[in-house]
This record gives sequence, structure tokens and C-alpha cells, in this order.
Amino acid sequence: MPLKIVFMGTPAFAVPTLAALAQDGHEILAVYTQPPRPGGRRGLAPVKSPVHQQAELLGFDVRTPTSLKGQDEQHAFRALKADVAVVVAYGQLLPPAILSGTRLGCFNGHASLLPRWRGAAPIHRAIMAGDGETGVMVMKMDEGLDTGPVAMSEKVSIGPDMTTGELHDRLMVVGGGLMARAMKALEADALTLTPQSDEGVTYARKIEKAEARIDFTQPARDVHNHIRGLSPFPGAWFEADRGAGPERIKVLRSERAGGSGEPGNVLDDSLTIACGEGAVRLVTLQRAGGKALPADAFQRGTGLFEGMKVA
Repeated sequence: MPLKIVFMGTPAFAVPTLAALAQDGHEILAVYTQPPRPGGRRGLAPVKSPVHQQAELLGFDVRTPTSLKGQDEQHAFRALKADVAVVVAYGQLLPPAILSGTRLGCFNGHASLLPRWRGAAPIHRAIMAGDGETGVMVMKMDEGLDTGPVAMSEKVSIGPDMTTGELHDRLMVVGGGLMARAMKALEADALTLTPQSDEGVTYARKIEKAEARIDFTQPARDVHNHIRGLSPFPGAWFEADRGAGPERIKVLRSERAGGSGEPGNVLDDSLTIACGEGAVRLVTLQRAGGKALPADAFQRGTGLFEGMKVA
């Protein structure tokens, strides 16, 4: 029989999983998501999360508690009498009463090949580290941080110029299909759980604003990985002074290039920048409050010319 599922997720990354479970005919008893947040501009109405919007389109009951630590919320969760909870980027830690509040437990879709990149920002950190491969895993949750046994996994290659945005969009589709397969196996009592290895554990800490600044004293390989790992959000940036004081400029795409010089020096009008070792060419840039532009269009409107220095 189809499973009775509570779905818990918030951003766009979780939407394909919710859609896949609904398409497979499982009974979605309720969808938990983060409460609506204020819009990007002052005075705008609160905005519902992508999962909230998708759940309403599908006609599901949507719940938006600010916390699951209270007894009333925990009782309401248990009262659903769900077979299983499926969790994808929900945004809240689940207390023990929630983890044990369904017949078969809680299963999480995590965007890494555990135990590598446990934690909040596995996609960003994989690219920033220069990994050539990552993936999605379905894991039965326990009280640790992404430490539970793994049920299923699927690997995804990371291209040398792939950005976090591009990898995110690939993994969210893969993750939806993988969770759907895992729930079919669970429904058939055929889902096998394998404990994670104690070796190779790394943690994907949350991206802090302070680390977004580009350090051109690093090797070109690391600078390039830093740029693509923070694209499109929060966006790696540097400062350039064209005579009116320092201006912050984001770089959304780069490529490794030939050339050398003092770190931060602009080597040519194609925006090749010297690094501590080698150089990178800036491909897509964005001024504060402006649109993202290819390098040639950016040069026409802004101008970072050979011999200038950025930092």
C-alpha cells in the first residue's frame, strides 16, 4: 500500500522530491515548511516558501510552526499517524520526539556523498574544495548531524567550471528521483540501511559573508573554485578603485587562464587577473545594484584596464 507521508522541506531544492512522492501516489498527510518571510523590499507582503507554494498547488495541508520543540507541536505531529517523514532542506533541527514520531522514522535527502560534507552547505563546500564528484544520499535520520545510516545514493560529476547554482539544479532533480525510489523500496519492505563510515568525515559549515571576498594571493585553482562555489549566492567579490573610491564587484563566473604577475594585477583588457600562482579570467561580473554582465559588456560600462590592481 502507498505510504502515509509527512513531508518537511522549504526551498526550491525540496520541490522535486515533494512532486515525485505525490506523483507516485503516496498519501501526503501534511507538509511542514518554514513560515512566510518578509519580501525583499520594505512593505511587501510575506512570501511563502517554494515548498509552501507547491504544496498548496497540490492541495496538501501546510503547516508552518516556528519551532517543533513544544509539546503541542509534537503532539500534533504524532497525531497524524504517519508511516514516515521525508525531510529535504527543512531548515529546523528535529527533536527526538519528532524523529520517533512516525512508524518508520524520518528519512533525509542530503546533497553530498556522506560522510563527506555533513552539515549546512554541502554543495557550496564541494565546489569550493575542488571536488570532482558529489551526489545525493537518502539517510535515515538520528540525533546526530547527518550521521544516520544510508539507504540509497546516486553520484553526480562536478565539471571544472560548474557553479554551485548549476550543481544545485542538477542535484535537486536527482534527489527527487532517488527519494521516490527509496520510498518505493520502503513501501515494499526492501530498503536496506548501511552505517556510514567513520573515515572521510568532513563538515560543510554555513557560508559566512566574511569569506566571500576573493583572495588573489591564493593559487588560481583555489580562486576559481572559490568564485564558482559562491555563485550565484552569496557571490564572491573584490574591490576596485577607479578614482572614486573602492567599489565592490561580484564575480559570478571565471575560468583559469595563462599569465602571471603580482596578485590582483589586471594583466589585460580581457580581465585576466594574476593570482598567487597562475591567473584567472573573469567571465561574468556584477556591480552593486546592477545586472550580471559578460566581461566585454562589463568593460564597456565600467573599465578595469591592464595595469590596474584589484583586491
